[in-house]
Amino acid sequence: MHPVPRRRVRPALRSAAAQPLRRSRPETVPVRHAVSRGPRLTRIGVWAALAAGPLALAAALVVPRGTAAQAAPATQATSAPHPVADAAGTAAVFVDLWLRADAAAPDGPAAAAVRAMAPAADLPRRPRTESAAPGSVRVVPVRATSTPGGWTVVVAALTGTARTTSPPAGPALERSADTGAVARYFAVSGTGGQNGGPVTISGSPAEVAAPDTAPAPASPYTRPIPVGEALGTTVGEFLRTYLAGGQATALERYLSPGVRLSAPTATPYVRVDIKDVAADTDKAAAKEVPGDGVRARVRVRVSGEDRSGGRWPLVYRLEMTARAGRWEVNALDAATSDASAAAQGGVR
Repeated sequence: MHPVPRRRVRPALRSAAAQPLRRSRPETVPVRHAVSRGPRLTRIGVWAALAAGPLALAAALVVPRGTAAQAAPATQATSAPHPVADAAGTAAVFVDLWLRADAAAPDGPAAAAVRAMAPAADLPRRPRTESAAPGSVRVVPVRATSTPGGWTVVVAALTGTARTTSPPAGPALERSADTGAVARYFAVSGTGGQNGGPVTISGSPAEVAAPDTAPAPASPYTRPIPVGEALGTTVGEFLRTYLAGGQATALERYLSPGVRLSAPTATPYVRVDIKDVAADTDKAAAKEVPGDGVRARVRVRVSGEDRSGGRWPLVYRLEMTARAGRWEVNALDAATSDASAAAQGGVR
């Protein structure tokens, strides 16, 4: 007979009165190290991301769909030059070719070039003589005007061809013996050329009179200067050295400090005669040199003789400055014309 195992008796639980279920006051735990808030911030970020999902979806459904604006690519500046049509230059070339062309040779190079530039242009016809053959021709545009339908350019043509003229009475022709240079003026009309566009010539040129010239303005050089006076002597010696092709060191004695000037050397003159000297101020005409800093504009007419014996009338305009009891050249051709000198006004 086996023995019956004895049951293990559990200890009796404490009564509720002996140990309360909840303390009335939390127990204070001393903290010596900083408590980390990382987990709390992580939870806040997760809830914010979950809340933003439905809000973004609602905004996408409410806002109407549209085409997304895309920034246009920036245009890069190019250094390639843009062609610009020159109506004056085109008219000059056209007149040059037209004067050389001949209706008797429509297949010639000049005639073909004229027809390429102006298909409606008619060609001139010359008599079959050697004297009527075109000589040297030089064309220069002298005036350009805009018209409602395009433009008109007046071209001066310098040609040495002898011209055949008819006298007022009688049918006989009379040929001029003058074969020197003759200036003729032709007006060429056309369209185009704006904003770099092509130029079109309307047709044959029209021979016109020389353009009108404006009357010469009153010269400011009204004070004649004797050639033997101080100012006349200085400008005379300076121009003789200048036109003789003098070196820079030879010219320095006549120039103001800091002024540099080179003499022409293509055609040295063996003789220079001073015709007259005139100034724009009374102080320049005085026998005594005025005080330092006084300026005067001077016009000098000279006659230069080259090595071949030719004589050339020349006009120079200089600006002179008084310094240390003598006149010095401060500028050569300071005023290119009497009109510009008058506009600037002289020293009084």
